[in-house]
Amino acid sequence: MAVVELGPERCDALLRFFEALPDGDLTFIKEEVTDPETVRSWASAKTPGGRWVAVDGSPDAEEVTGYVAVRPLPGWSDHVGEVRLVVSPSRRGSGLGRELARRALVEAVSSGLSKLVVEVVAEQGAALALFTDLGFSGEALLRDHIRDRGGQLRDLMVLAHHVSETWAGMDTVGIADELDAPG
Repeated sequence: MAVVELGPERCDALLRFFEALPDGDLTFIKEEVTDPETVRSWASAKTPGGRWVAVDGSPDAEEVTGYVAVRPLPGWSDHVGEVRLVVSPSRRGSGLGRELARRALVEAVSSGLSKLVVEVVAEQGAALALFTDLGFSGEALLRDHIRDRGGQLRDLMVLAHHVSETWAGMDTVGIADELDAPG
């Protein structure tokens, strides 16, 4: 398994990954991830932030098993990046989500972002634990903020990582070493 930057050659595999996700997972993704034009635009656009995929298999038969993006916010919040992370249900609990989140954190800090945020459905305990272990902390609880595909209202938590305040925590989990390592 390797984590690589999303390029045009991996768009079809990424589309297959998104199309295979359960409906419940798709509910909580902001973008139209099953639209081929949307996914292909990610690989061709040179926008701030970045998108990475975890891939398994040979180059001619790669399978995407996870996806992470850092999307810088516009205007007066351009120092903030939003993290978006999705892992294949078959790979959850394997450490893949942590590896993707660490990649996003390293790349975001390297690009000069000073704050990262991630939105997590309140009952997603594993996702909350993953991000808090990487130095994110609760910043907001938005009650009944999202509606799932079954019509049920759910609470949304916004977690934030303030780079300058949590550098010691980053060092503890080995991220500072990755920032210093040659690319």
